[in-house]
Amino acid sequence: MSHSNRKGVEQARGQLPALLAEAERGRSTIITRHGRAIAAIVPVDRMTAGKRQKSLLALAGSGRGLWGPVGQIRLRKLRDEWDR
Repeated sequence: MSHSNRKGVEQARGQLPALLAEAERGRSTIITRHGRAIAAIVPVDRMTAGKRQKSLLALAGSGRGLWGPVGQIRLRKLRDEWDR
């Protein structure tokens, strides 16, 4: 089981080579700014082990007919509002 530690931005900047070496050994580091987590240095194998998003290609064209039979008219009216 790997452990993680927390470092402030400035501290992490000064220790980057050491943090990268720790990541190679399987240890994660959370980078914080003003006490709030903003980034993480994680081992690559853990990053790619997460679930990948499914392709959105199957949804292509699935919105057809969403605006009803007069969709073109409605869209034209919406676009015209932006030209005012």
